[in-house]
Amino acid sequence: MWQQHLQEIQQGNIKTLARCISLVENEVAGYENLLQLLPPSATPVIGITGPPGAGKSTLADALIGNITQQGKKIAVLCVDPSSPFNLGALLGDRIRMSEWYNNPNVYIRSLATRGSLGGLHPKIIEISDLLKAAPFDYILIETVGVGQSEVEIAGLADTTVVVVVPESGDEVQTMKAGLMEIADIFVVNKSDRADADLFVKNLRLMLAPAFSSTHIPIPVIKTIALQKKGIDELFEAIQANIAHKKSNDKRLWLLTEKAYYLLQQKRMVDINKVVLKTKIEQAGANFNLYQFVEQY
Repeated sequence: MWQQHLQEIQQGNIKTLARCISLVENEVAGYENLLQLLPPSATPVIGITGPPGAGKSTLADALIGNITQQGKKIAVLCVDPSSPFNLGALLGDRIRMSEWYNNPNVYIRSLATRGSLGGLHPKIIEISDLLKAAPFDYILIETVGVGQSEVEIAGLADTTVVVVVPESGDEVQTMKAGLMEIADIFVVNKSDRADADLFVKNLRLMLAPAFSSTHIPIPVIKTIALQKKGIDELFEAIQANIAHKKSNDKRLWLLTEKAYYLLQQKRMVDINKVVLKTKIEQAGANFNLYQFVEQY
C-alpha cells in the first residue's frame, strides 16, 4: 500500500500527497513505513522567517508568482500559530495567498505549530521530505516568526531568508548571533518607508564581521512585497545561494540536527498532553510541578 502511495506522489498525484501528509501529521499507524521508502532528493527548500508583521506571507506570495511565471512548480508549507486550546491553526495569513489555491503548479498546505516552541510544526521534517518526493521544483516554508527561535528553520532549509522591516532597528541590534548566523539572505521589506536606506547600511555593517574574505557576503535585499518590487533580485539571490553548495561540515550538522530532533520526538511518543492534563487535574491542590515531572 505504502509503495503505491509513494509511486502516486512521485507521479504528481496531489490528492494522494495531501492524504499522506495528513497520515504523517496525525501519526496514523504505519506512517513510518512510507517515510522509510522515501528516496534521496535534491529539491531545494527555501525557508522564510523573521519577526511578526515583517510581511513574510506577502513576500512568499510574490515569490510564488515569480517562480510560477518561469513555468516551475512549487510546494508551500505555511506554519501558522496554533490555538493552545484545540491545537488548530489560526489561518488569517493564508488569505494573502488565496489566488494560488487553484493553480496546478502550486500546492499550499497550512500547518499549526501545535505548541512547538520553535515556530515550526512537530512533523515539519517528515512533511517536507514527503514533498521532496513529489515533482516540485522548489519547496517554500514560511515559519510563524516567534522571535529568536527561528533558528530551527536553518536545520531544515537549504536557503534561509530572514525578513525584517526598517523599524526593526533596535530589534536587529539585539539579535542573537544565532539568527545572524542562520541567514543566507536578509530581506528588508517595506523598504519604501522612512530610513530604509540607513537601516540597510547599518545591517550590512553589522553583517560585515559575520564573514571573512573566504566566504560570500550575506546579501541584503530591499523589497516592497505588496508592489512586487525587488522580488526578481531576491529570487536571483536565492538561486545563487542554492547553486553555491553548503560546506560538507555544515550539511552534516544540519542532518545531525534533523536526526537529533527525530530521535527526540521518538523518545517522547508515549507522552500525551491530554493524559498529562488529567493527571495534573487529579493531583489537586497539592500539585508540585517539579515533583510531578520527576515521578512521571
